[in-house]
Amino acid sequence: MTLSTTVRSPLRLYGRSGELAILDGLLARLRQGDGGALVLAAPPGLGRSALLREAAAAHRPRGPVLYATASPDERGPHALFGSAPGSRTSEVLLARLRELGAARPLLVCADDAHTWEPASRTALGLAARGLGEGSRVAVLIAADDGPAFAGLPALRLGPLDEDAASALLERLTGGGEEVSGGAEGLGRGAGFTGGAEGPGRRPPRLPGVTEGLDPVVRAELLREAAGNPRLLTGLTRRLTPDQLAGRTPLPCPLPGAEAVLAAHADRLDGLPARTRALLLLAAAAQEHEPAGAGADALLLLRAGTRTGLPRNFLDGVLFGSAATEGFLQRAGSRVHFSHPLFARAVLHHAPPARRRATHELLAALLAETGDRAAASAPSGDRAAPLASLVQLSCAAPGQDAALAARLEAAATARYPHAERSSALSRAAVLTTDPPLRSVRFAAAAEQAALAGDPDRARALLARTGAAGEHATTPRHGLAPYVHGLLALRSGPAADAHEALMAAAALLGPHDPRRALDALLGAAEAAWVTGDAPGYLEAMGRIDPAPYDRAFASYRAGMCAVLAGRTAEGHELLRQCLDPADPVSLDAPAALLRAGVAALVLGEIAAACRTGARALAAVRTTGPDALLPQALEHLAYAELRAGRHAGARAHALEGLHAARRTGQPNSSVRLHAVLALAASVEGPAEACTAHCDAALAGAGPHGLAQPATLATWARARADLAAGRSEEAAARLGPLVRPGPRQGHFAARMLAVPCYVEAAVLASRGAEEAGELHAAVAEFAGWAARTTDPQAPAQLARCQALLAPAEEADARYAEALAHHDRAGGDFERARTQLLYGQWLRRRRRTREARTPLRDALVAFQRCSARAWADRAAGELRAAGEQGPSVRPATDGVLSALTPQQQRIARCVAEGATNREVALRLSLSPRTVDHHLRNVFAALGIRSRTELARLLGPEGP
Repeated sequence: MTLSTTVRSPLRLYGRSGELAILDGLLARLRQGDGGALVLAAPPGLGRSALLREAAAAHRPRGPVLYATASPDERGPHALFGSAPGSRTSEVLLARLRELGAARPLLVCADDAHTWEPASRTALGLAARGLGEGSRVAVLIAADDGPAFAGLPALRLGPLDEDAASALLERLTGGGEEVSGGAEGLGRGAGFTGGAEGPGRRPPRLPGVTEGLDPVVRAELLREAAGNPRLLTGLTRRLTPDQLAGRTPLPCPLPGAEAVLAAHADRLDGLPARTRALLLLAAAAQEHEPAGAGADALLLLRAGTRTGLPRNFLDGVLFGSAATEGFLQRAGSRVHFSHPLFARAVLHHAPPARRRATHELLAALLAETGDRAAASAPSGDRAAPLASLVQLSCAAPGQDAALAARLEAAATARYPHAERSSALSRAAVLTTDPPLRSVRFAAAAEQAALAGDPDRARALLARTGAAGEHATTPRHGLAPYVHGLLALRSGPAADAHEALMAAAALLGPHDPRRALDALLGAAEAAWVTGDAPGYLEAMGRIDPAPYDRAFASYRAGMCAVLAGRTAEGHELLRQCLDPADPVSLDAPAALLRAGVAALVLGEIAAACRTGARALAAVRTTGPDALLPQALEHLAYAELRAGRHAGARAHALEGLHAARRTGQPNSSVRLHAVLALAASVEGPAEACTAHCDAALAGAGPHGLAQPATLATWARARADLAAGRSEEAAARLGPLVRPGPRQGHFAARMLAVPCYVEAAVLASRGAEEAGELHAAVAEFAGWAARTTDPQAPAQLARCQALLAPAEEADARYAEALAHHDRAGGDFERARTQLLYGQWLRRRRRTREARTPLRDALVAFQRCSARAWADRAAGELRAAGEQGPSVRPATDGVLSALTPQQQRIARCVAEGATNREVALRLSLSPRTVDHHLRNVFAALGIRSRTELARLLGPEGP
């Protein structure tokens, strides 16, 4: 085995390519006679021993390796020092190492050196510092990330990233490919390597592991392991094949973490007693908090004072800068552990009696706080707060059905969804009856999903098993319902539709509210996929009798519209435009439905008002998971109203909220909204980026609606840039009727752009029949909708297709409609087309007025690309005033700064690729700008541009 085949061959350690490259460089310098020291610092289980053994195996063919570890089954520190009394000094060790490295380069590997007895550890550190330049000895020290070897060069290992952890899990469960050497996380020290046996060995599959790994179980294992390969291996080894396949529920907590937690807890023994006491309080206080929330510093102060800890010590740690050996970190009023495993290790290390006493103390303190708050409340509700009950549940020595029932009853709507999820999961752990246990885990998963934590929701669902609850439970179907909700937000929409339809059938007899939500979710999934029959099926199963008039009208109206009974549907939808009781807990959903009804009707102003109210209601009452949807609805309504800047701002906020709450499907829809806004405001690069993001996510999940909107946005950007041929090619499939075309709700909205693109691309004669059919269908839609822009857009389409003797009247009609409807952007587009039509008929003097008005309107609504197109048309019509070109002088004054830079580069003879490299752009972006340069300057070739900008030019 050689060094190169060990380090640069297919990776033997998952996710450690960077660390292996550093070790490769160290060993290369050692072979050249320039050794040194390096500490591989990491908490237990991250693979520091595996890297040490990898380095030893790589160096062994080149020179001797001295390997020492504190493990009793290996040679220990005396491999370095010998066994003579008094030999454990740095001078003796340094002399011995130099002697051993005199003939051939020596690699010293000290494993788990932080656990050596103090004299050996000190001597090793001093000897490593004493290795000067030109030394033929390299010392690698594997230790924890504590202060034992401070001052030496250190390589700090972090957790495995998601890809590396996933690859390791696939290998552990038999789904990975053949790899060379071994898999990190197997064997001692969180690393199994080939060692001297060389590459080509297949890592052993763990006993009892099945070939099929359930996706929900997979996500839970990765979440629980948090990138720790040794922990991931331990967790996987302790699960049965049925548990890994999702056929039976996962245990709670997951077994297999004991060894890693014990290794983390080893550092606790050397800490002062008061530090250990505070760490136990902090770890126990996190039990009632959502994941990652940390502990309340004031609660820890009260608890520490109650247990007799010195006040100055508590103030220094909780509110000052006092150190706790790297365990605790403070962020505002919250206290966090530097790594989640430290908190679990503290609880694992504490004696059971002391752990129970700590939880009981915290429960009492939380109950006192709740009592004071309840006493001042109007209701006088003196029930123990939810957090106190959770702490009591953590103190319970075993399962407790009565306490579980109290927890479930206390997890009411007055608490945030994250806290309710935590309480319900604790109730499930205490539950003795397996079917009821699964139900409570599913209910906890539902609350986690509403809190915007889908990873936590999937982890809780893994405890319910493949079928969720047993069929005998009253809430049979709750787990499939939560599965469907998660798929609706982050999976294929067709899968969500089927799962929610099945869940509705199971929940209907026992839980009508959730059954209704399941059917509405199934209808939403069908809508976004463009499946009108699926939408009608889901809505048709809803019995409107138990619900208010607004909901019944919404259901009947939407079904009538999709069934083709438009007049009847519109009459019904008008009855639900103003839902009552906007402060009720159901207000956000009711307001969102009212907003959808307004958009279907074409009541754009009402849609904007209702969208703003829905957003306010979601921010006031939640749930957090509904925030991206509320922002998306409002942004889309603002787009329809021509408020592009507001739509962009709300869509960007929604995109951040969707990412924070783990809703990639919402992100896809918001990218489509942002693409539409950028197709008006620019720049073209932003429109392209958002279109690409929307289409990349829409395809795998079958999201036809955002795919249609993104394609429409790209075509509109093409139109702004004068690429009418490309725009017509994109829009044709969207507006044609029939399956596998555009989304049914967006087809008519794209027709005006399609007609414009086709006519400007000179397709009018070739596709006259198709264009006239599209306009006729659009006319029928315009007669039914109350969208204020529809009549003007219809007249504009008719003007584009009209004979020359009729076009003037049609354009005048369109402008008259615009006067009544308002809206700068659409009016400016009509004026642009009218002025362009006049100019091409050599009526240049008449053309200047509509073109000038179009330019000003485009500038007013920040439609930069469209303003450039209008300015080009105006210059072609003979306008040379300040409204066309900026106040700066020179032939390039009509161009943007970016266009000026590109024009100068091209005039010097650079190709598009060379310009792209010079300006850090893509060749496609350069081509786009160059087309605009040609249009703005009224030239047709690169030669003309060079002549124009050369010394003989103007």
